[in-house]
Amino acid sequence: MIKIIPMKISIIQFCKRNYLFDIAAYLALMTGGVLLLLHGAEDQGYYWQWFQIPKYLYQFDDGRFIAGPILEGLKVTLNITWMSLILTYIIGLVTALMRLSNSLLARGIARIYLEITRNTPLLVQIFFMYFVVAPILDIDRFTAGILALSLFEGAYASEIYRSGIVAVNKGQWEASYALGLGTFHNYCYIILPQAIRRIVPPLTSQAVSLIKDSSLVSIIAIYEMTMYANEIASETFLVFEIYFTIAAIYLALTLILSQVVAYFEKRYRVLS
Repeated sequence: MIKIIPMKISIIQFCKRNYLFDIAAYLALMTGGVLLLLHGAEDQGYYWQWFQIPKYLYQFDDGRFIAGPILEGLKVTLNITWMSLILTYIIGLVTALMRLSNSLLARGIARIYLEITRNTPLLVQIFFMYFVVAPILDIDRFTAGILALSLFEGAYASEIYRSGIVAVNKGQWEASYALGLGTFHNYCYIILPQAIRRIVPPLTSQAVSLIKDSSLVSIIAIYEMTMYANEIASETFLVFEIYFTIAAIYLALTLILSQVVAYFEKRYRVLS
């Protein structure tokens, strides 16, 4: 025991040093990238006007907070994201269960949906949903954008669900059937609770991808954050400032989501 303790301490110290080194290297890399960007802009004679950005984020009128166009677009982006995310997870789970079912028809439908969705660009799917499906179903552009995003991301989420379900030991299935549980109760109480540990990280990555992909609905004139950014940039020519601001907001959203999921994942592991 006396020999093991110093070894453990040295390993912890080594990990801490590596962690600090990674942070320092990351900060140095980002600083170098920013300096390189500024130097390139100066060579091209670009005049930075960051002081104009705050008014597109917010304003105060007689002490009253007024959201600017970028924050108004952010509200729409968040609404699109959470609605699409719920539909994505539902579509993904249903598709995964269809692929694992004994029904040849269900497996065929799921397979066709996956192959078409994963092998065509999201941009084309948004156009198809808005110009072809939306007039038939009599839905607005906002709903069409959400459906297009959900169907696209749901195809990838289904494979995440399926891989997590398949990874559960076959003995769990046999034991549950031996106890007299049906397929529905087997999934609810035995299989999915075990699979969730494996699929939370990739589902989080899919959610991050959805947040970024939500910017593409601007092509059908949905006034979310990117659409407002396009209009502001075309009117003011503050191209770099506006798009860097939008990129920073998207980065903040994805980092917050990743940290929240990581926190709950850690608590889940401790409790289990």
